[in-house]
Order: sequence, then structure tokens, then C-alpha cells
Amino acid sequence: MTPQVAALQARIDELKKELSAARRAVAPVPVGDYAFRRPDGSPASLRDLFAGKRDLLVVHNMGKKCVYCTLWADGLVGFTRPLLSRCGFVLTSPDEPATLKAFAESRGWTFPCVSVQGTTFAHDMGMEPEPGRHWPGVSGFRLRDDGSIVRTGQAMFGPGDDFCALWPMLDLLEGGPGAWVPKYDYP
Repeated sequence: MTPQVAALQARIDELKKELSAARRAVAPVPVGDYAFRRPDGSPASLRDLFAGKRDLLVVHNMGKKCVYCTLWADGLVGFTRPLLSRCGFVLTSPDEPATLKAFAESRGWTFPCVSVQGTTFAHDMGMEPEPGRHWPGVSGFRLRDDGSIVRTGQAMFGPGDDFCALWPMLDLLEGGPGAWVPKYDYP
């Protein structure tokens, strides 16, 4: 590692610590208890998704139409058990339940999923700025002692972020990711 790379890495590490502290300093935002549908069509509330835990991570996925969101979700499979040991964890999709079910099964997703179709959840969380136009990201939630739910943090997903380990790994190659883009299937 060159001195320039080491210095930049140290600065980035320091900035990440500042970013984490700034995220934790943001006041929690009260949210309602939304009604979703599981891939089998059965109902699930936001409260149900905590799965007996105090905290919940919700991945806001853009659905089957997005190869990038699919890449992020594929990468989360290995983190499912560790995440579920700490908090509730679920992927949300604008796809209707049957499409979500078939797609999740085809990808080997082992984590809980719910459809947000027909709800205002994605919009209310800032992940659907216009009807039908979804953005990817993640939100943290806390179930308070009084039964209320608050949003404790959020972040957007995008190439190069810290939520998909593939991007920094590809960046180590000559030319970085180059013209590479995610696909639904690889040779």
C-alpha cells in the first residue's frame, strides 16, 4: 500500500466514524404500523417484522426489475443469520407477493421478504419519490417500550457504497469495475 493510499484510507475510516456518529445523533422519527403482505400473500405488520426483537433493519428493494437491487439482496444471503441474531431483518419490494415469492425463490434468498405494493410505506420512508419510482436503501427501526415504532436511521444504496462488498473488491482490479454491471445470471 502506498503512503497516499494509506493516508486516504485513514481519512475515509475517520469520516466513516463521523458519519456513524452523525447518523446515531439524528432524532428518531415516529412511524405508524404499516400492513404488508408476505410472499405467500398472508398479512404482516411492521410490528410483526421485528420478530420478537427490539430493532429491525428493512432493506428497501426496487423489485425484480432492478439488477442492482438484486445484487445487493443476493449479497445479503450470507448475512441473514448474523443479522437475525441481532435484530429483525426483512427485504421490502414493490412487486406483488406472487412475483416476490417466485423471484426470491429463484435467487435463493433465505431472509424474510414482504411486498409494499398498495401501501404508502416506501413513499413515507423517502424511497418512492414519485409513484412507481423506487429507490434502494436501508432503514433502521426501534420498537419502544410503550409499543410505538420509530425510525432510527436510513441510508441509500448505490454502486460503491458500504452495503455491497462487491464494489470495493472490484475497485482493487485494474480499471476498477470498468463497464461491468450486475446481471440476473452469470456464466
